[in-house]
Amino acid sequence: MGTGYLLTSLAALVLLLAVFTGTGLAQTTITLPPSSTARSGDAGQLAHTYLQILASSGDFTATPQVTGPPFAGYLYQTPASLACIYNLQPAVAGCNPNVVSSNPAGGSKAIAIVDAFDDPNAYADLQHFSSQFGLVPITPSSFQVVFAPTGGSTPGSCTGTATRPPSALNTGWDVEESLDIEWAHAMAPSATLYLVEAQSNSFVNLFCAVTVASNLVAAAGGGEVSMSWGSVEFSFETLFDSVFTTPNVVYFASTGDGPGVSWPSASPNVVAVGGTSLSIDPSTGNFIGENTWQDTGGGVSQFESKPSYQGRNIAPIVGSHRGTPDISSDANPSTGVWVWASLRAPPGGYWYIVGGTSLSSPTWAGIVNTAGQFAASSQAELTQLYSAPQADFNGIKQGNCGPYMSIFANGNWDFCSGRGTPRGYSGK
Repeated sequence: MGTGYLLTSLAALVLLLAVFTGTGLAQTTITLPPSSTARSGDAGQLAHTYLQILASSGDFTATPQVTGPPFAGYLYQTPASLACIYNLQPAVAGCNPNVVSSNPAGGSKAIAIVDAFDDPNAYADLQHFSSQFGLVPITPSSFQVVFAPTGGSTPGSCTGTATRPPSALNTGWDVEESLDIEWAHAMAPSATLYLVEAQSNSFVNLFCAVTVASNLVAAAGGGEVSMSWGSVEFSFETLFDSVFTTPNVVYFASTGDGPGVSWPSASPNVVAVGGTSLSIDPSTGNFIGENTWQDTGGGVSQFESKPSYQGRNIAPIVGSHRGTPDISSDANPSTGVWVWASLRAPPGGYWYIVGGTSLSSPTWAGIVNTAGQFAASSQAELTQLYSAPQADFNGIKQGNCGPYMSIFANGNWDFCSGRGTPRGYSGK
C-alpha cells in the first residue's frame, strides 16, 4: 500500500492525463487502488471504496497537466456534460463534454461526505476543480473538513476527542475524497458541503463519522449524507441500520462494483445507487445513449426485508427481501469523469479519469439536494423515488449485468439500474 502503489500510480496513472499526441485513444486499463480491494474477513469489519481509475497507455508527455480539461482527444465527463445528459440544464445538441458549458445550478442546506483517513489537500483540490469548470467558488463557509472521533461500542457512537486521522496518502481514499466532494459540489454547487473524515475504514469508526455527518446536516436544516464505501453483506448488518435514521437526513450509498449486494446500500434506510455506462461517439464527442454497466452491484439482500416503498410491481422480482439498486447514474470508468487530486502527486496535482459506483452516490446526493424537496428521511425520499412517474427517469433498456451477465435491462426497475438514471429534477 506504500511505495509500490506510489510508483505504480506515478508510472501508470497520474501520467495518463498528459497531452495525448496521437489521433485517438490508446489501449486502456482499469486500476483498483488499495482502498477498493476487498479482503477475506472484511465483511462487517472493514469497508472498502468503490473507486476505479482509468489508465491509458500510449504516447504521453511526462509533464503533469495543471491546465485542462478539456484535453484534445479525451471525451470524459464534466459537470456540464452530465447536466446536459441528465436534463439538469437546457439541452444542448450532442452534450459533447468538450463543448457544453452550462453547469448544474442551485443547491441549498447541506451535503456531508463520509470517508476514511485524512486528505489535507481536499480544500485546495476542490477549489482547483471548481475553478477549472466554472463552478460556484469554494470558501471556508461553504466547505469544511471535519474530523470524527474514534467509534464507540454501540452503533454510531463516538468516544474521545476528534483529532486529525492518519493520512490518506497512497491508500486510494485520497482520490476517493476528491471524487466525492468535487462531484457532490458539481451537482449542488450552492449547498454547504462537509467532508467528515473517519479515523480509519473500520465500520466502527465510519459509523461514528456518519453520526457526526448526520448531526451537521440536521443542524443545517436537512440534506444528504453520501457514502461511497461498503462491504459484502453480513448476517448482523440489520443491527446497524438505525445509524441511518437521523431526522431530515437522506442517506445515499454505492451498491458496489461487481455482481451482488453490498451493505450499507442494502439497508432499507439508505438510497442504493448503482452504476450505468454512457456511449459517446468518438468522432463527434456526442452522447449516443445510456446502457447498463456490467460491473454494477445489485441484487436481492440476504438479510434485509423488503421495505414498503418497494411495492407490488417489484415484489415479484425481489420476493420478501430488499432489492438494489434504487436508482443509478454513470459509473463506468471508461465513460468516467474528471477528478483533480494532488495528495500523492508532487509537484502540483493530476487530473484523473475515474468511475465506479463511488461516483454515483455523490452525484445523486447533489441532484436530490438541488431538487430541493428535502425529505424527512431516506424512507420518505425512497417513497418519492418509487412513486414518481417513469418519465422522471431514464429507464435503461439495453445491456445486462449480474452473475454470468444473466440479468437484462428492461426499461423498468431491474437489478442493473433500479428505476433508472436522472431525467431532470422532478420526482427527486
